[in-house]
Amino acid sequence: MREPPLILHVIHHLMMGGMENGLINLINHIPSEKYRHAVLCVEDFSDFRNRITRPDVDVIALYRSRIGLWRLRREIYRLCRQLKPAIVHTRNLSGLDALLPARLAGVPHCVHGEHGWDMHDLEGKHWRPVILRRMHAPMIEHYITVSRDLQRYLTARAGISETRITQIYNGVDTRRFCPDPAKPRAWLPPAFRDPGLTLIGTVGRVHPVKDQAILLHAFARLFAQAPALRETLRLLIVGDGPLLGELQTLAGQLKVDDVTCFPGAMGDVPQALRALDVYVQPSLNEGISNTVLEAMACGLPVIATRVGGNLELVEDGAWGRFFAPRDVAALCALLLQYARDLPLRAAHSSAARHVAVERFSLDAMVARYTQTYDQVCGRATG
Repeated sequence: MREPPLILHVIHHLMMGGMENGLINLINHIPSEKYRHAVLCVEDFSDFRNRITRPDVDVIALYRSRIGLWRLRREIYRLCRQLKPAIVHTRNLSGLDALLPARLAGVPHCVHGEHGWDMHDLEGKHWRPVILRRMHAPMIEHYITVSRDLQRYLTARAGISETRITQIYNGVDTRRFCPDPAKPRAWLPPAFRDPGLTLIGTVGRVHPVKDQAILLHAFARLFAQAPALRETLRLLIVGDGPLLGELQTLAGQLKVDDVTCFPGAMGDVPQALRALDVYVQPSLNEGISNTVLEAMACGLPVIATRVGGNLELVEDGAWGRFFAPRDVAALCALLLQYARDLPLRAAHSSAARHVAVERFSLDAMVARYTQTYDQVCGRATG
């Protein structure tokens, strides 16, 4: 029997992150008889790769920052000649460097995915990324975007025809990410375990684009306005990254370190989300946030910035609320509303879970990706 076609996924690095988590979900759930997979990291990978459950998936690191761009391209050319993938699926700006060597190596199909915004170009207005995307467009057979916002960017700014773009929302495993009315908190420090506490939280890389600092500022303002809430309100910031030390220092400076917990990166994200009462996504911009979807699946109201793909996941007033990026006063007001209005919180919790199950299932995402790969390869679908 012939082996299934190989898809070589090219990403910047395979470490904890929303895009990386989506890739792993895809690899783990596409039927093995349909496609094989390999992952090529432009830079490196961490033990996050151990979440790949299929034993036949190679993960390769090329360390571009050490070897330079031209050696990177030579290595990609060599690997494509060796592995003979049917599809090279690149993601985001750094993935574009793989397209020329892949085509020169004879790869028949190249797919490119857009998953979010660079910290230095949050609104997609810079010309250099646009020019790079336009230069590489002839080598790309088909595009996948995780939001309509990114799809509009490709058509309006990069000049890509809508017929070459498929928009696929990220999917969430609603069996793994599900509510627990008991709100288990035994894993937290003693001051955060009381079931009577209201626990606000966020999960993600501690990186400038995620802007977790605004949560600390909002909490400090909240306690200045309503000091009694210090007895019942707690903040959980889950994740690791280059700004973690600065964030912990800021918590001390704002005098909210006693009500804030920084557990670092967690392998068991469902455990963290099930302990929460309200989820906050304070990012400066987003493609489609996996953690927002996971929070919704866990039955959490979502307070999110009014940016990017957030607008496609959350309905304001139905299962969450929006605020403008870096608007401390607005975030503070929303936190106060959810802290005090328990019926509102319960209604938004139920609606969030329902929408996650009905609109954003993992099965639907996998089916759409598989169908797109089949169409690109000219294989019969079904």
